[in-house]
Amino acid sequence: MQVYLNGQYVDDSEARVSIDDRGFLFADGVYEVVHIYGQRPFEWDRHMARLERSLAGIGLEAVNVQELAAVRDRLLAQLEHPEASLYIQITRGTQRRSHAPPPPGVLKPTVLMWVRPVDPIAPETVRRGVKAITVPDDRWAKVWIKTIGLLPNVLAKGRALERGAFDAIFVRDGMVTEATSANVFRVKDGVIFTAPVTNYILPGITRAVVIEMARGAGYSVVEEPFSAELLYDADEVFLTGTLTEVLPVTEVDGRAIGTEAGPVALHLLDLLHRRALGA
Repeated sequence: MQVYLNGQYVDDSEARVSIDDRGFLFADGVYEVVHIYGQRPFEWDRHMARLERSLAGIGLEAVNVQELAAVRDRLLAQLEHPEASLYIQITRGTQRRSHAPPPPGVLKPTVLMWVRPVDPIAPETVRRGVKAITVPDDRWAKVWIKTIGLLPNVLAKGRALERGAFDAIFVRDGMVTEATSANVFRVKDGVIFTAPVTNYILPGITRAVVIEMARGAGYSVVEEPFSAELLYDADEVFLTGTLTEVLPVTEVDGRAIGTEAGPVALHLLDLLHRRALGA
């Protein structure tokens, strides 16, 4: 399949980025991932708004994100799979290795976009739920920037897989923040809880949509900090993310959370699919 790289559409096997690209050398860049349902990007405007915030957060404002829609449409035209992920990565550009970036406007940003098919999480996995572990949240203090510098997330995810879990949930000062690529929710006595958005949490697009849908469906949603102990005591736990959608968690650190996916998570997943597919 073709990818978009710096104004050109090339085969993905032929795309090349300079060894002096600051994204490669310093993780000096940001990214977005958009879920494609039946050729339609889900919540595109929200993703572009977050991309703009991330770009501003690293002082990279030389990209007009509104122009990315035309690239999106051309990439989607080659897609034959019903579901896909659209990846967008923007780095500060190419410069001989130097820690300090040059003044704005000196470098031409590197812009990469591609679309690749994805398969939905298997229904039996959703019904059964997944396992998670908790790990210390040792990431930097600007998690709200969707940076390509994801080494702590990578290591935490790897640790989870080594222990037979699907994902790792970060805990900072005793309080749950989020998972490696998803936000975390718990349900207790019919009330849905999730951590509030702070500088230590990425404001998930799916998180925001799920909160809206839950409140619209009559659920009480409380955004407040909660501990790992409250996570263990929950009636339901679930993750939300662009490709994770709404995924029930039925075990955390070896402690069972119910015996299978709970009704709240399954209801919200159904609402999400209806919204994504225009049903």
